[in-house]
Amino acid sequence: MLAVQLTALLGGDPQGAPEALALVHGFDEALVHGLGRLAEERAEALDALAGAFAATPIGERLAEAAAKVASGSIAEEHLTALAGGRAALLGAVHDALLAGLDAALERERAPWQAAPAPEADGAGNLTAGARSWLRELAIAGWRGVDHDLVSAADQTIEGLLAVPEQRRLAVLLDGLAAELRACCPVGTMDRLPVRRWADLWTRALLLAQGGAAGAPQSAGTVSGRLLILGVDVHEHGTAAQFQVHGVLEPADGGRARLVRTAVTVAKVDTITGPATWKLPSRHRMLLAALADRRSLDLTDMPLLDSGDLVWHDDRAVVGGPADPFTAARLTLTGALAPATPPLDRHPVGIAEPVLVEGYRVTGEGSFDLGGAVLAVDTGRLPACGPLTPKLVAASAACVGLVRWDGGRWLLQPLAVQATVKKETVEAGTGDWALGPTDPKAVKAEARAGDAVAVLRERAGRLLRR
Repeated sequence: MLAVQLTALLGGDPQGAPEALALVHGFDEALVHGLGRLAEERAEALDALAGAFAATPIGERLAEAAAKVASGSIAEEHLTALAGGRAALLGAVHDALLAGLDAALERERAPWQAAPAPEADGAGNLTAGARSWLRELAIAGWRGVDHDLVSAADQTIEGLLAVPEQRRLAVLLDGLAAELRACCPVGTMDRLPVRRWADLWTRALLLAQGGAAGAPQSAGTVSGRLLILGVDVHEHGTAAQFQVHGVLEPADGGRARLVRTAVTVAKVDTITGPATWKLPSRHRMLLAALADRRSLDLTDMPLLDSGDLVWHDDRAVVGGPADPFTAARLTLTGALAPATPPLDRHPVGIAEPVLVEGYRVTGEGSFDLGGAVLAVDTGRLPACGPLTPKLVAASAACVGLVRWDGGRWLLQPLAVQATVKKETVEAGTGDWALGPTDPKAVKAEARAGDAVAVLRERAGRLLRR
């Protein structure tokens, strides 16, 4: 059935999506060379982006912003308008792609309910400083970034990190500054992550506006049974995030809903592989449920309107066995999907859980569903779990996330059922949450030593001095 549903989805892009992405690309190229020295073709790219909104309420404002920037009069309000237009184009592409995916999966999605803008948090000077730095980046362009320009944000970032309400903006700016600093001088680089840096710049500028309307807000608390489908591990040199996807069955008997929850930990780049699971050790309930494939009974767990649970381990208790494949077969079809907050509407943010069965693995590693071929992204498989490209290639059933990246739909495996030596085995990305179970991995970890314990002991010594 899924093959029939996905055939139309994989047939092509939504109408107008390529044109919208071309307008975004033109703006992004202008950011590469800097808005302070626009060539004619890049000025035309800004006019084209503004022209796409000519018949909308923001059309006049965008046209004025494009004209002012092209003339060299670059104010924060003009950059904010252009960033908003860019985000709106990507948001429209996101909505079209997600609508097609929902139709293919016959999945119902909750409507977005706009929440009141949050009250001012007293960080006005800091957000103004962030906007000023982002303006300087846009004027200089990525090719003009040097160490002095990057360092100009340090004091602002430090101040924002001390304000809990501005943590999202602070972490985003910190990450962007760190990437730029690592690439300095950017002008000598052969290739730039043009779309990525433009995405980060746009999101930061919009988050730095007063109130940051459209960011996820509290939707209250929920109680019920959480059936885990899998965990998506995001790992970087200094941080790791474990994003769990599942289905929540409310205790009041209401409709099941798709939810996510994530825990993030700091790390160093020497901690890799299965040792990464030792970092979130204080979340014992969540780790036990992942490793033992069990459900979780939640009590008054905070829920955001984005469908994300704000994880509190003391509000969860490990329940009975919960096989992810059984859970997917029984609950995915009727579960209500959450709405996407306005600032999160971006094509690369799409990550919808699905169950795929009865496919044939092609020589290129894709899944032939008998009428539709779905590319499989094994490059996202984490090194801290037992799931490998070889197991994916031998699989006959897969729970994964459907994503849109690089202009096409991809499936990111979270768990598979495969045949190995004529026996059916299951492997998931969270199976080693309490430590590796494969003898070879256990021996390798023993030889490498406990890097986490050593680092904690050394940190303790420093703190005691």
